[in-house]
Amino acid sequence: MRSILWGILGALFFIACDGKIKASETKTLGTTWGQNNEVEFVIPQMDSLKKYNLFLNIRNSNEYPFNNIFIIASMNFPHGKVVTDTLEYRMAASDGTWLGDGIGNVKESKLWYKENISFPEAGNYILTISHAVRNNGEVGGVSQLKGILDIGYSIEETTTQ
Repeated sequence: MRSILWGILGALFFIACDGKIKASETKTLGTTWGQNNEVEFVIPQMDSLKKYNLFLNIRNSNEYPFNNIFIIASMNFPHGKVVTDTLEYRMAASDGTWLGDGIGNVKESKLWYKENISFPEAGNYILTISHAVRNNGEVGGVSQLKGILDIGYSIEETTTQ
C-alpha cells in the first residue's frame, strides 16, 4: 500500500514539474512595499540559442487596496544595455474578486512580462522591479503600498523555437 501511495505521489510530482521553468526567484516584501524599494534579481546565464517567456509573479493579500498595479521593470544586460518598461496589470475583476490563484485571502498572479525572448549576451542579467502605484488625482505615488507580500520572476522555455 505504501509503495502505491509513493508511486502516485511521484507521478503527480513529475506531471506538475514539466521542466519548462528554467529560472525563478521570489522575494518577500514584508507588510508594505516602499515606493523607492527596488527589488533586484540576478538572472543566471541562459542558453542564448533558446527562446523564453518571462513572467512576473506577485502575491497579494486582501489588504491590497487597488484593482490594478503599475510596475516599473528594468532589464540590465551584461554589457550595459538597459531596457525599462512601465507595466499595468489588473489584479481584480470589476466585482472586486481577485484574479490570482490561491485559497483564502492570499492570491498569486503570474503576469506576462516578455514573450519569446532570448538572452544573447554571455553573463548575468539583472532584473529590477519597483511599483509606480498612485492614488487617483495625486501626483506623488503611494509611498508604502500595502498588501503586496512577495514579488518574483520566472523564466520558462517556449515550446516553439
